[in-house]
Amino acid sequence: MDFIADIHLTDGPVLWLAWAAGAAGGAWLLWRRGPGIRRWVLVVAAAVLISGALIAAVHWLLIYVLSTLPEELPREVLAWFIPAVTALLLWAYRLWTLRTPRSTSPGRPALRGRVTASLALLGVILLTAVQVNAYFGLNHTVSDILGTAVARIQPLDSAFTRQRGHRAAIPLAEWTASADIPDGGVLGTAVIPGAVSGFSSREAYIYLPPAYQATPRPALPVLVLFSGQPGGPSDWLTGGALRSRLDRFAAAHHGVAPVAVVIDPNGSATANTLCMDSRIAKADTFLSQDVPRWISQTLDVDTNHRRWAVGGFSFGATCAMQMGTRHPDVYQSVLAFSSEREPTLAKERKKTVEAAFGDDTAAFDAQTPLNVMKTRQFPGNAIYFGAGATDPEFVAYMGELSGAAREAGFDVEAEQIPNAGHSWETASKGLTRALDFMASRWGIAP
Repeated sequence: MDFIADIHLTDGPVLWLAWAAGAAGGAWLLWRRGPGIRRWVLVVAAAVLISGALIAAVHWLLIYVLSTLPEELPREVLAWFIPAVTALLLWAYRLWTLRTPRSTSPGRPALRGRVTASLALLGVILLTAVQVNAYFGLNHTVSDILGTAVARIQPLDSAFTRQRGHRAAIPLAEWTASADIPDGGVLGTAVIPGAVSGFSSREAYIYLPPAYQATPRPALPVLVLFSGQPGGPSDWLTGGALRSRLDRFAAAHHGVAPVAVVIDPNGSATANTLCMDSRIAKADTFLSQDVPRWISQTLDVDTNHRRWAVGGFSFGATCAMQMGTRHPDVYQSVLAFSSEREPTLAKERKKTVEAAFGDDTAAFDAQTPLNVMKTRQFPGNAIYFGAGATDPEFVAYMGELSGAAREAGFDVEAEQIPNAGHSWETASKGLTRALDFMASRWGIAP
């Protein structure tokens, strides 16, 4: 079954099959012969217009009424829903035209027509699903969808935690790589308790680079990461390709890379704590006190917080910006991939403020990065910004945030990731660039 789990979804045979099935299904649903062709053209045109209107209406409802989505979906994603909804409408119309009286059973032609129409519909839906998944870049293989690869990751081995009697980690500048360092890093899970905050989070994922597995091991820099919302820590392993990106960085730096800890700041896939201490949860306390304390007490890492960074994608990037501006003594560098302008629960700012702070807009404003950067200076701290070049909304956010960060004294690098939108491709590709930006700050020699 492993060969099935390793099947790629964004390229190769699955992509070709989806295009073939979608094209064939769409062509069959659109095709019409014989009399009534003009009427059929009107039916198709009506189906396209209705599908566009339905998608726009549902999208608006999810954002402005139900507040299910805090930001608009990318236009490319909305556009890919049009073929699927149009196909659904044409499928329903064809089945309606094949209806038979209740007193008689369907004939073979009618039954065959229903089956063929249903298969055609599934082909178009498959193509839409594959293309939407490819845009977001979250699930690259079947195992990513099923979660089987992530499920096999075991709790962090005690051999990799700080133990009494074990030789302490030595400063990275004094450490020399030996020939017995393994080729790749290891992954483990851990539950980080909310000792101070009382916050209950999902399992964290910990990446330990090859150098961490050496004896003695060096005191390595720390990279705390957050995923998007909705989502979870495992998204960094699938969409973010975290392990392969860090392994590649380590291979170019004598086995040295940061110890990466992927944290859950929300508690569930659909929750949103805004990464603040508010009516919702004490997420800020968890991320600024509980998490750093657990890392320092559990892992052999550098205790100099100049070599600690925090990062994330989308919601996670916004959260990272909050940590880097509100707690610059803990997280002195930030990696922000497609950061929002500010924390948000809904497109309408008022709903976010009411849910988190009642009517106290000042309490909310006091914690947003843009407002914090107006009142504080951050000399010696750094931020890497990345946004997809085809994601104009978040490119604009990046411009505003990076400008404010420079004014506040941060060392800033801001880049548009070519051929990427608001997707995990931005975070995955951007991570490689961000690690190069951070290498000298972490004291990692090439």
